[in-house]
Amino acid sequence: MIRLFRHYVPHSFLLLGIIEAMILMSSIYLGASLRFAGEDESLRAIGPLLPKALIFALVMISMMTAVGLYKTNLRDGVAGMLLRIGISILLGLAIMSFVFYLFPALLLGRGAFGLAFATALTGIVLTRIIFFKVVNQDTMKRRILVLGTGKRAGEIAQQLRRKVDRRGFIIVGYVHVTGEHAVIEPHLALHLDVPLLEYANRQQVDEIVVAVEDRRKGFPVHQLLDCKMSGIEVVDMLTFFERQGGKIRLDLLHPSWLIFSDGFLSGVLQAYIKRTFDIVASLTLLSITWPIMIITAIVIKLESPGSVLYRQVRVGQNWQLVQVLKFRSMRADAEKNGPQWAGENDSRVTRVGAFIRKVRIDELPQLYNVLKGQMSFVGPRPERPMFVEQLSQTIPYYAERHRVKPGITGWAQIRYPYGATEKDAVEKLQYDLYYVKNYSLFLDLLILFQTAEVILWGRGAR
Repeated sequence: MIRLFRHYVPHSFLLLGIIEAMILMSSIYLGASLRFAGEDESLRAIGPLLPKALIFALVMISMMTAVGLYKTNLRDGVAGMLLRIGISILLGLAIMSFVFYLFPALLLGRGAFGLAFATALTGIVLTRIIFFKVVNQDTMKRRILVLGTGKRAGEIAQQLRRKVDRRGFIIVGYVHVTGEHAVIEPHLALHLDVPLLEYANRQQVDEIVVAVEDRRKGFPVHQLLDCKMSGIEVVDMLTFFERQGGKIRLDLLHPSWLIFSDGFLSGVLQAYIKRTFDIVASLTLLSITWPIMIITAIVIKLESPGSVLYRQVRVGQNWQLVQVLKFRSMRADAEKNGPQWAGENDSRVTRVGAFIRKVRIDELPQLYNVLKGQMSFVGPRPERPMFVEQLSQTIPYYAERHRVKPGITGWAQIRYPYGATEKDAVEKLQYDLYYVKNYSLFLDLLILFQTAEVILWGRGAR
């Protein structure tokens, strides 16, 4: 993987994005050439093609990201992939029509634009089919050797057991370390009778993941040093899961790793960039969704008595209390017995509430909190003080998620479904810590686009 603005991106998917961007840009040139073949004056009349090609590629790549086409763990088959491509094309067509309306100078002409879209669709479908055939071949994958056959090594085998979870790498085997109780299946365990470096070179290993439970007994320090100095990358299990899973495993985390690892950066420039992004994103979304917000307020009022908006105290940045706004999605007496997490098919949720939760309309009033500076557009979800106090006592490092402003959407929200238990809180915290550690504007934009996929596919709402 390559680390792009501190976020891990697979080389293969970065290459796929570049190739598809080139296809999209080329389709504009090809569409115009086919439409105005032999009509040089007409071709010159539509103006420079480069700005049109750049805008088209930017819009389409954004829409393809928004429908999940660049998710590394996408489990859809060919039919699912074609459906997502079709939806991205329709969304792209709608947005490009709006762009042409606002900026007539970018207009290409219906005939040329239609040919460009057809060319782009054909090129992307063919590229995707070829890409997934090539990327799934073992010869194209990074070769990884796991040091250890115990419980920790077993977690790698268990949690990355699916084919899509191992896209981009292949595990050569698990090297047994003296004194460790093996839980790995015998046919995967390796009992080496040669030095580790010799075996790694023989198997063309690119990386060694250290998954040994007890490093005090039989730990091959010198052999690992030989491998490292010979150009083979050596990483610990925590870093490996951070890179492959986009989360920081709490059961492997220790304070020294947090202290000496990179990330967790903050500064005036970074704060200014994030604040600017928050204001622009919030005003843009507000300008688009205000009619939806008015209609939502009316139907909430018509369905059940009570206030349209629901005000609730949540924990913000640096543990300051913030009054968060939401459209009311439950009965007015929903918490007469005290605060509680929302359950699946919760009887307190109204019919209108169930719908606005599913499509996340209930979160829109929080744009006011963002504009006020109490929240960010992207960040860990704000939690109630009562739950924060409880979870901070039982879950290590839970308080660290409040080092940044809470957000309307976040990395945990798009990577993990709605959580209503302490176990869910642990899982989501692992993603929140990844975000706090690796924040960048690039990651915020990625989360923003992938939130659209969560809404379109209705995942995670309750």
